[in-house]
Amino acid sequence: MPTAIHPRTDLPRGSPEGRRLTIGLPPAVRFVVRRLAAGLVTLLIASALIFAAVQVLPGDAADAVLGQQATAERVAAVRADLGLDKPLFQRYVDWLGGTVTGDFGNSTAAAAQGSTVSVWSDIKTPLVNSLILAVIAAVLFIVMSLVIGSWAALRRDTAVDRLFSNTSLGVGAVPEFVIATLLIALFFSTLGLLPPISQVAPGATPLNEPERLVLPVLTLVAAAGSYGIRLVRASMIDVLEHDYVSQARLNGVPEPQVVRKFVLRNALAANIQVLANTMRNLIGGIIIVESVFAYPGIGAKLVSAVSLRDIQEVAGISFILAAAYIVINIAADVVVVLMVPKLRTAQLS
Repeated sequence: MPTAIHPRTDLPRGSPEGRRLTIGLPPAVRFVVRRLAAGLVTLLIASALIFAAVQVLPGDAADAVLGQQATAERVAAVRADLGLDKPLFQRYVDWLGGTVTGDFGNSTAAAAQGSTVSVWSDIKTPLVNSLILAVIAAVLFIVMSLVIGSWAALRRDTAVDRLFSNTSLGVGAVPEFVIATLLIALFFSTLGLLPPISQVAPGATPLNEPERLVLPVLTLVAAAGSYGIRLVRASMIDVLEHDYVSQARLNGVPEPQVVRKFVLRNALAANIQVLANTMRNLIGGIIIVESVFAYPGIGAKLVSAVSLRDIQEVAGISFILAAAYIVINIAADVVVVLMVPKLRTAQLS
């Protein structure tokens, strides 16, 4: 008969070994679980703030979407359809419960017209369009920051370094809408190469007409990349001055391997959170860029929802954007801890 195996009880309470036996998960998984739990708490707080913000907008939502000529009976019917006649806390619980399951409720503006349109069906296409724009811009932003920032750092104080440093500093000081206007003037008015607006035909995606993505992507990458280039350059210059880099070179390690293994990795680890913050700001810049180029994305939909006093769409879009911010932050934390041995030992123990 096999002998039963009992957990050890002689380990100090709270010790790393005791925690591992108690939880029974690998350290990396435990760290990710902790960060996800913290992210969920943050998202819960954000959801309460979002709901409170849309509730304190001036005027009653039903009155705002129906107009001053609506009858009292019509206003009461719309309020009942939207659940506005329920207590505030009950409305929040209902909204949060639906949001967690992907049900953002029905459009307030559509209800005023006597139709029922779910918020998700109304925003999913703009959301996909914005996601396409954001992913392309984020990938180009990271690649450009790493390549140009590294190149400038390895050629410190040369003409190339000064050119990229001064150019990125100048571009970074210009707002997105000014960059967009200058790009339109250059590529449309002067050269006639690219369309000045990025409208997409119904039923199509921006990828069907990729030329309409060029100017919005260039605007976002120019605004965010100028900061990323200077960040990577400064970090790499700092790492290049460390003794272990000189020692690696003296030991005959090839220069490309020194840069890749010792310099770039440590420079990135120190600034991933800052790069992630730049990417979060890039999401915010999408709203401005979409307005300038008439791009049919989630930013334009948010502006339209605010002007129509569509509180359900405003809350749903705001919740999605808040979730995106939190996901980027969690991803950056995990990458930093996994890249830096000292942090990995401290956080995963």
